Parts: sequence; structure tokens; C-alpha cells
Amino acid sequence: MAVFVLDTQGQALMPCTEKRARLLLARGRARVHRLVPMVIRLVDRTVDTCAFQPLRLKLDPGSKTTGLALVRDTQVIDRQTGEVQTAAVVLNLMELIHRGKQISEALTARRHMRRRRRSQLRHRAPRFLNRGNKKSGWFAPSLQHRIATCMAWVLRIQRWAPVTALSSELVRFDMQVLQNPEISGIEYQQGTLFGYELREYLLEKWQRQCAYCDAKEVPLQIEHIRPKAQGGSNRVSNLTLACACCNQKKAARSIEDFLAKDQKRLAKILADAKTPLTDAAAVNATRWALASALQATSLPVELASGGQTKFNRCTRGIPKTHALDAACVGTLQAIENWQRPTLTLKATGRGSYQRTRLNKFGFPRGYLLRSKRVHGFGTGDLVRVEVPAGVKAGTYTGRVAIRASGSFNIQSYQDGKSVVVQGIRHKHCRVIQRADGYGYFFNRANNTQREQARPKARNEQRSALCLPGMHAGASRAT
Repeated sequence: MAVFVLDTQGQALMPCTEKRARLLLARGRARVHRLVPMVIRLVDRTVDTCAFQPLRLKLDPGSKTTGLALVRDTQVIDRQTGEVQTAAVVLNLMELIHRGKQISEALTARRHMRRRRRSQLRHRAPRFLNRGNKKSGWFAPSLQHRIATCMAWVLRIQRWAPVTALSSELVRFDMQVLQNPEISGIEYQQGTLFGYELREYLLEKWQRQCAYCDAKEVPLQIEHIRPKAQGGSNRVSNLTLACACCNQKKAARSIEDFLAKDQKRLAKILADAKTPLTDAAAVNATRWALASALQATSLPVELASGGQTKFNRCTRGIPKTHALDAACVGTLQAIENWQRPTLTLKATGRGSYQRTRLNKFGFPRGYLLRSKRVHGFGTGDLVRVEVPAGVKAGTYTGRVAIRASGSFNIQSYQDGKSVVVQGIRHKHCRVIQRADGYGYFFNRANNTQREQARPKARNEQRSALCLPGMHAGASRAT
């Protein structure tokens, strides 16, 4: 992962490699400005004496996770054709995990507490006309959070790197009325990308695996849960993914008959099929607002389709992740150095105004600290712990959860898993980075995933995707 570099005045310079950053720190030419993501500040260099190359920040917006990729735009010459091609050299990969669901649940809990207070002593009728009219462009807090966190990291990276352009994925529909004046009804709303968007939604909904046997990395087919021969429809709630073997075995049988010996899987499929389209609706509602916010940065913004992103990823044998999808956004003939670890940015918030814990009936059962700091530490601070002796002797690095007693809990990530060490005294802790509302940990791609990337990409290219209304044995998705 590239290290961000600042000059003596705090202005952004070109990122450098981790090896070069270690040498600069060892020789005293740089100081640590920030630990995660790693940012160093040079003590003997200014912007006027440095050369720059074009950097582009790419985004793959999502409902729960947004991919970010910082790439360097280059041009390479094809040795066979002599054609000049646009290439991207990946510098940093990041995945931003949103907390929209937690915000929605917190607002629901607040609403329940307000209702309880109205009837605690005497009944008071609820007020409905004391809320002002919503302004144009208003979003629910859980949706506004997605836009705000994405823009917060765009502005952060702009402060740490000389970004010259932005690229973002934006799903668009073609204006079919210009191609087919006789189009009408629901066909006008679907668009020419309707089949592609439906298949992509099914792939995400069913985790890219067969619903009946959990087979992965094989060509999958769009399958009707309730067969059309028995009155099934083409609605998304009646569609799932199945491998060729399971699709042929099920044929026109009902799912209750096909899974009569596996009631647990039957209940899971029926429950998952009724899952609402909340994720798709969230992305669709905020896509133009995020695009407008990116354009307000005064940087050139490239808006690309999801189909182009998938084409770039499949033709180059790149695995499916949010960060790598971001690296493949936009016009791209070649991509280099994408085998990098991904830094996960998990939105945790900066605390809560609520100072009371409630029981299941909505009554107070305990009170939180009035102060958010104990002995100079706050929940979420990144600390380094050195315990000299005892059962918990050792060195730990992670996030701290404070207590009034001064006995803290330390949460660290090891190989992508969360590990909590309890009962650490505050005198053994040292702050290395204050809480900023995000948790950080790395997801390093293993060699097995890289080796399987190209065969998987070839399978995706061979998969001939069809609309749900077509024959079940002919519709395939990966």
C-alpha cells in the first residue's frame, strides 16, 4: 500500500512506497503525520521542488460498502499494434463500510423512547404539525450518511495526495423512446440495461452461489422458485440462482417437493426470496446526489456504467471485490499492480448523545458516563499497550473501550478477525492516534484467490446471461 506524503507546509506530494517511507523515517527526513492510513511529512521538501503525475480517485458506490481506489493514470504502447492505451497503476485500495443500518435502528429506538415518555406520567397526544417542510434534496439520515462518508474520504484523500480527477460508477438507463417510439407501459421503465441490472442484483442477493447446493465459482442459471408451469411469475422475489445440475433436477417441480428432505434450506430460501430491495433502492436514491457532490469538488468527474466496470474486471481476470471494482471503473485498457492489500474503513461514529441504557420494555436500566474521556483516553482511540508482567503480559495494538474504573478493553484485528483483550489498566496504554469515527484493518488477498482469479474470469465471460422469461436451461449467470 502506498504511503501518503506531505511537504513541510502540509501540502500533498506524490505517494511513495512503504520501503521508501521507512528509509525517509530512518534517516530523519520525515515525520509520522498519521498512522492509519499512513501519512508522513517531509522536513526538507516543498511543493515547488517536486514533480507530479496525474492521480485519479475511483469510487464504486454501494449500499453497505463503497470501494475506493487511488490510481496513477499512464499511457502504454501495445507492442503488437503500436496503439497508445490508457492504463491505471493501482496505488491504494480501500473499502468503506457504512453504518446506515445502525443509524436507522438508532432512530427507531429514539422514536420508541419518545412514545414511552408521552405516557410515562400522563398521556400527551403526539404532535404532527410541528415539523418543518423537508427541503428539496432531503435524504433520510441513513442515506445522507452514505453520501457524507464518501465525500469525507474523497476530501481526505485530496488533502493527502494531489488528485487531479475523479471516477465514479453510475448506473444509467438508455432513453429507449429515441430507439423505439412504440415502446409503452412497463417496458419504458425497464431500460435496455434492465436484464443486466436484474442479474447483477440476483448475484449480490444470493452471494454468487447456487441456492440449492451452495456451489461457487461455477456458471449459475437464473431459476424460478415457483415454476412458471405452476403459475410462477418473473418478479425478482420469485427468482434465484442455481447451477446447471440443480436446475435440471428441479425442472418444473415445486420447491417444496424438490427440498422435501431439507426443510432448513427450504425455509431459508423462502425467507431470502422475500428480502426487500432496500439495498438497490438506497443506491438508486443517492447516486445522483453523490455525483453532484463529486462534481462540486471542481475536479473532472468521469461517470461510468456498471456494465463497463464488470467488462474491465472480467477481461483482465481480476477477482470480485468492492475495492477492485472501483479500480476497474471507467475507460480502461490496462490495469497494473492490483494485487495489493485492501484497507477496510469501518464507520463507527463518534459516540452517542444517549446517556441511558434501556431494557426491553423501554425503561432506564443504567446510565453511561457523562464524560467521554477517562484518564485522557476516549473510546475508539488507537492505543499501544505494553503489559510487563502477569497473565496478560505482552504488547497489543488496537482500539480502546474506556471504563470509569480505568480498566479498559482493547480490540484489535488479526487476519481480519476481531480479538478483544479485557481488563487492561490505563497506565499501560499509550495513544498513537485519536478516534476519528472509523475503524481500520487490512484484508490481504491470499495467493489462492489470485490463482483462481483468471479461471473465474473466463467462466464469467463464457456465461451467456438471459432474461428470466427465457428457457430456464438457457439463462446463465456467474
